[in-house]
Amino acid sequence: MDLSATGEPVIVQDDTQVHVGIDLRPGTLTLTRKGKDFAAYYALVQFASARANPWVAHEVKFSAKGPDGKSVDLTVDLLNDAWDGPRAGVPAAIWKVVALAATSAGDVGITYAPPGRA
Repeated sequence: MDLSATGEPVIVQDDTQVHVGIDLRPGTLTLTRKGKDFAAYYALVQFASARANPWVAHEVKFSAKGPDGKSVDLTVDLLNDAWDGPRAGVPAAIWKVVALAATSAGDVGITYAPPGRA
């Protein structure tokens, strides 16, 4: 490995973010933009906790196939412009994706110990 590292990293609690990626079963979520349908196959949900506040989902980035079969990325902002609540008009199916991501992150039960310290 051509890298060295020193120090004792500390998390900045002012704005902690977690990104959870989930694979979506093909054909289970269709996103429509400007009259065109896109078949979503992956979602990356971004959660944040600012200044020790509760975690909130603030954005979902979808990977989807368009009507021409080409892959596209579509982003949905989940918080209103003041960042103090959910954005009006976000479809229920997108909130279900957020719930799936949150549930999968908690259900996976990830634990970790650095090599040699297990």
